[in-house]
Amino acid sequence: MNQKENALLSLQGLKSYYESRDGSEVAAVDGVDLELYPGEIVGIVGESGCGKSTVVRALMRLLDPSSARIAGGKAVFCGKDLFGLSEREMCGIRGKDISMIFQDPLSALDPVYTIGDQIEEILKAHEHISESEAKEKALELLREVNIPSPELRLNQYPHELSGGMQQRVVIAIALACRPQILIADEPTTALDVTVQAQILELIRELRDKLNIAVILITHNMGVVAAICDRMLVMYGGVVVEEGTCKEIFKAPKHPYTRGLLAAIPSIKEEKEELYTIPGQVDVMKVPVACCRFYKRCALAADICRRSEPELKGEGGHLCRCYMAADGAEGSSGGLGFGKEALHG
Repeated sequence: MNQKENALLSLQGLKSYYESRDGSEVAAVDGVDLELYPGEIVGIVGESGCGKSTVVRALMRLLDPSSARIAGGKAVFCGKDLFGLSEREMCGIRGKDISMIFQDPLSALDPVYTIGDQIEEILKAHEHISESEAKEKALELLREVNIPSPELRLNQYPHELSGGMQQRVVIAIALACRPQILIADEPTTALDVTVQAQILELIRELRDKLNIAVILITHNMGVVAAICDRMLVMYGGVVVEEGTCKEIFKAPKHPYTRGLLAAIPSIKEEKEELYTIPGQVDVMKVPVACCRFYKRCALAADICRRSEPELKGEGGHLCRCYMAADGAEGSSGGLGFGKEALHG
């Protein structure tokens, strides 16, 4: 049997466009494929504005229809295309089979309801259990995510908890119905370094215990290295590099990936100044007919301006770059960046 047939989730050619003020459409996500298997953690990494959060919000059908639309693609989960389901059918999957941890836990929690009420609400909606059963299960979930004094926390409000405990509560809510897929959208951004490490370790422990698949959205390459099995590097709405974390960290092919890795502080090297990628992510208006990264890339050639490279490679390590195919991959130097690239 083809491995693809064993995928828990198969995202095929996802396109999600936003409407700009001048009436044109912006390609926030422009043809993303993703295969997700039980028990694995896949990271989607890139700068702000590269489209990584839009991928999962489109998957969950959480985009604002007044300004965004799914312009193409499929999201096949358990034999069903999520984009073809009614809102009622999607509500039966969202929060039960596919759950999401949002970036800011305090914003994700309702300030006027207790922690216990908010966990019990999703249990009663999807499990159809009694009040007493929901309360007991909520207590078990708080213990599972290692919240101290869980009996006390059940009756507290979100503002009474620390940021780390708020995030653990959000994880408990996401895990309440034992989902098959957990989506974590920048789950450690608002937390200090020590708590970040604890949350990441908790996600990994829960993956091992429950065999759930995890999609982790982050801009932090260190987080990806610490927890993920595979990774997708996104830029300008498309995947520019894909492979196992081991492959990509050992031999990054795309100039953008090498730039992200060069920007990571290291205790092994003395640097007066941290490396930064010049410029910023362009607004990609439909249709895009060039390499999305060429304006920031010192390796850009005429072909990069005239057409967009395909995502291709061998052994599962894929790259979307003409220059990588010419031998630029895996080099320690020649990151493909420079101030002159901004004026090309």
